[in-house]
Amino acid sequence: MEVVVKDWWLYQGEGNRADRRRRLADLPAPPWRDFNGTPDPGYTPPDCRGSAWERTVERGEGYVPEELESDIVNTALYLRRPLLITGKPGVGKSTLADSIAVNLELGPVLRWPITSRTALRDGLYLYDAIGRLQEANLDHLRPRGARTAANSAPQSAADVPSDAVPGTAPVRGDLLTGNPTPPAAADAIGRYLRLGPLGTALLPQDRPRVLLIDEIDKSDIDLPGDLLTLFEDGGFEIPELARLAQDKQSVSIATDDAPDALVEIESGRVQCRHFPIVVLTSNGERDFPPAFLRRCVRLHLEPPGPEKLARIIRQRLDVDVTQPDKDEYRQLMQEFIDRSADGDLATDQLLNAIQLRMSRAWAGAEDRDRFLSTVMQHLTGPLA
Repeated sequence: MEVVVKDWWLYQGEGNRADRRRRLADLPAPPWRDFNGTPDPGYTPPDCRGSAWERTVERGEGYVPEELESDIVNTALYLRRPLLITGKPGVGKSTLADSIAVNLELGPVLRWPITSRTALRDGLYLYDAIGRLQEANLDHLRPRGARTAANSAPQSAADVPSDAVPGTAPVRGDLLTGNPTPPAAADAIGRYLRLGPLGTALLPQDRPRVLLIDEIDKSDIDLPGDLLTLFEDGGFEIPELARLAQDKQSVSIATDDAPDALVEIESGRVQCRHFPIVVLTSNGERDFPPAFLRRCVRLHLEPPGPEKLARIIRQRLDVDVTQPDKDEYRQLMQEFIDRSADGDLATDQLLNAIQLRMSRAWAGAEDRDRFLSTVMQHLTGPLA
């Protein structure tokens, strides 16, 4: 099958990866999706090196998109809209996020796995209020000369977070003297804050990051609605920093990439410059509100047919099942297709089967049925 490449595509488009990344950075945003965040010159996002990038490449480099998939991914890139991918387990929904990052050289994918207990703030930032309060109390018990500079004013509201003590209200400045919060105390809060994957993706940067919000259909019923304003505004406020803004305009906090990857947050506000490439996956376990769907570009992935399976096997394992001497692997592919009629199977189960046979595992003819039952167990259906 001839590989289609369209001149308007960025993902899977013409040129090398660096060329496609530059075209993406230069692509004008729709007027209603144009954001004005200012990057921190002292912060450098992860580049295409290191173990995190290698894991992204390992997952995404072998992905084989159909023409329609590339059309829809590029539509989301042009419109600066989240991409909502639905489909059965194992069809490659999460892998597509890695494929986008690799194809455009956008650095390691930020990953936010969703459970029924996940709230919006979990993805934006983490604040260890209890740890901060405990350290402030311990520091207060030390002799005055031994106190740390960052916690030299333990009576201030900055050192005793109001949200860590039930029944207290936000108070500015020193509780005893009424003086403004000392700069050192304002800096101390940064040690207890860390951006989550969603918050890191929304940092103002010269190129967008890829964020995978995995299995959004498992979330609490309110999470999709909570994401609406965030998708429209392209930013959010950190109240713990916003309360200190008059005394300390800028505070350094960690990102989701690494504890030592610090970024300056101005006035407690994170505002993107390029809207991140947000990939949301769903196994179809629930419906989403129309307002949420309206803000997404939707893609449904069907299980791959014989032609796409052959391309995946060639891409992942360097095995061309169309060749006459690859009859054993071609039979495994057909067995996978036949067994899929009785219940869902994931593509990696077929890859596992071929990999085992390439290693001559389960090579005896008498083991064939047990081999297939072991590596191709159904995920759904009466035989699961």
